[in-house]
Amino acid sequence: MAAIKKIGVFTSGSDSPGMNAAIRAVVRTAIYYDMEVAGIRRGYEGMINGEISPMDRKSVANIIQRGGTILKTGRSEQFKTIAGRKRAYDQLKKNDIDALVALGGNGTLIGAREFGEEYKDIAIVGLPCTIDNDLLGTDFTIGYDTAINTVIEAVDKIRDTAESHDRLFIVEVMGRDCGLIALRTGIGIGAEAIMIPETRSDMNALFNRLERGRKDKASKIVMVAEGDEPGGAFEIGRIIQEKYPNYDTRVSILGHIQRGGKPTCMDRVLASRLGVAAVERLREGHTGEMVGLIHNSIAYTPFEQSVKHHVDVNAEFLKIVEILSL
Repeated sequence: MAAIKKIGVFTSGSDSPGMNAAIRAVVRTAIYYDMEVAGIRRGYEGMINGEISPMDRKSVANIIQRGGTILKTGRSEQFKTIAGRKRAYDQLKKNDIDALVALGGNGTLIGAREFGEEYKDIAIVGLPCTIDNDLLGTDFTIGYDTAINTVIEAVDKIRDTAESHDRLFIVEVMGRDCGLIALRTGIGIGAEAIMIPETRSDMNALFNRLERGRKDKASKIVMVAEGDEPGGAFEIGRIIQEKYPNYDTRVSILGHIQRGGKPTCMDRVLASRLGVAAVERLREGHTGEMVGLIHNSIAYTPFEQSVKHHVDVNAEFLKIVEILSL
C-alpha cells in the first residue's frame, strides 16, 4: 500500500465520553507525521453526503475535556447497502482521503470491516468507543470508565434517599446485550443483587437473596441491566412489590445520563494512547484492525474478531456480589 497522505476521522453510532480526546489524538498525530487530516461529520451518513472538512491543531483545541463528539454522530441505513458504501467511497476519493480512523462500537466496526473488504485502497483502523465495554480485543473501551463512574455517583445519591425512607430501589442501567456496567457498578455501590443478560436471572434466587439479607438494613439496591430477561426494572419492581408488599419499592432508570459528562482521566488517557497508536498503525501499512489496550499494552485485533459482541462475565465478580451482599 502506498504511503498515506490524508486521513479521515469520524465517529459513528452512539456517543461515548472520550471520543473528543480520541479525535484530538488522531488529528495531532497525523499532523505530527506530516499528514493531512479531515473530519467527517455525522458518521457514515456524513461520509456518503460529503460532509468532510479539513482539520488542524486549532480544530481540536480545548476539546479533550468535553463529552460527546464535536464531529457529531449517528447511524446510517444507506451505508448498509452496496450502493451507499460506493457513494461513501466516491466522496473519500473526491477529497483525496486514503485512510480512515473509525471511532465507535460494534456496528461501526462491522461497517468498517465491510467497507475495507470492498475497497482495499483505503486503509481503515478502528478505535473502541462504547460505554458497554463489550468489544473483544481491549480490556476497556473508551467511555466505559466515565459511564460507570457516572452510575456510581447517581446510585450513591439514590442510596441516601433509600436509607432515609427504608426503601428498596431497583436501578436500571444501560446494557441491552452486555451487563458489564451493571456488574461492576453493582459491586461498587454494594448492591444486594445484580441482574444481567449474560446470566439467566432467577426471581426466586433474588427473593432468597433479599430474604437472607440483614433484616435491620435500612436500604436495598438491586442493579438491573436493561437487557435482562425478566423484563426490565419496572417489571422486576412489580414482581417484588407483589411478593413483598411491605417493601417500599421504587424504580429508577438512569438512561442517557450514563453517556454524557466530562470523560474521566482514565478515558482521556486511553483515548489519547489509542488515537496515537491508530495513526502510527496506518503509517506502518496495516488495515482492518481495531486498536485496543490489553494488560496496559497496545494491541491490534482484526475487525472480524473484535466485533463478536460478546464478552464472558468474570465469574469472580459474580461470586463477590454473592459474598458481599450479606
